[in-house]
Amino acid sequence: MCQHVKSFSQPALLSVTQQLLRPISVPLSLFPSLLRTLCHTADTALTMGLITGLFSFFYNLPKIYKWFLKPYYLLSFLLCIAFLAVRKCPGVCEHLPSQREDGNSCDFDWRELEIFMFLSAIVMMKNRRAITLEQHIGNIFLFSKVANVVLFFRVDLRFGLLYVTLCVVFLITCKPPIYMGPEYIKYFNDKTIDEELEKDSRVTWLVEFYANWSPECQCFAPVFADLSLRYNCPGLRFGKIDIGRYASVAEKYKVSPSPLSKQLPSLLMLHAGREHMRRPQVDKKGRAVSWSFTEENIIREFNLNEIFEKCKKLSKGRSEKIEELGSIPQEDDHNEEHLGEELESKKDK
Repeated sequence: MCQHVKSFSQPALLSVTQQLLRPISVPLSLFPSLLRTLCHTADTALTMGLITGLFSFFYNLPKIYKWFLKPYYLLSFLLCIAFLAVRKCPGVCEHLPSQREDGNSCDFDWRELEIFMFLSAIVMMKNRRAITLEQHIGNIFLFSKVANVVLFFRVDLRFGLLYVTLCVVFLITCKPPIYMGPEYIKYFNDKTIDEELEKDSRVTWLVEFYANWSPECQCFAPVFADLSLRYNCPGLRFGKIDIGRYASVAEKYKVSPSPLSKQLPSLLMLHAGREHMRRPQVDKKGRAVSWSFTEENIIREFNLNEIFEKCKKLSKGRSEKIEELGSIPQEDDHNEEHLGEELESKKDK
């Protein structure tokens, strides 16, 4: 980018920068150097962005490799690059229509490049709220398929209909993989939830209200499982209930399973069967207030570190008391044996 700026003549630089920076009161002689500085900054930011992306890719390469072994991710990737493959495939691209001035149908025209740029902008905006790497990849897959639909319909109606048919078949036959990793989570139903929550008043429960059909709940599953592995203790337990199956529980705890309410997933902290906190919060219209379900936010909002430390101290104190109480009968038994020996010796005498 800056190489093109350096090739400009001085008058050209002055005219361009004067038009762009007219509202700013900057001396005219500083416009070329200012523009070069901006270009250099943009190049540096772009380079750092590429380095960060490559570092993130190689850091998560083992996980990405495992994903591509699963049919859902492999087929999604193939659907995402379908238009690219068709446009660049020799023997096929020569027969495609093109709006390029040179008539080369094996290269992208300006309208297709604009669609790709718009796709990149949408993905970056949506991924700002993504929690896990799975959500990042899911957003890329979703909007790439939408862009492919538009691109195929621009080329040929038959290509567009064929691609939509493939997407529908994929949606029906392939489901995203469910998290099956380790966890310390109790799964409730409509009959056991109240009994478990009220069984021991000393136990604090962090319960997730979820639905299997919700993509947000599926992406949040590994985060909640990791929290259960880190913070599960006798005084702090983790639970889940599917309110898509148990509507009565959703009504009792005022968690709406409707997709429009955006209340899924919902985390409730309960103590002795009573609610102490929930995220996300709900406004007067019944819609959830925007909240990011990251590990850091959950730990901070629900004070998991503080609760965990208190539970550890209480359990340590109880174990010490049990040890003290356990040592008393041993001393009594020893005294009884000693008295028995003295009585036997007296009888012998």
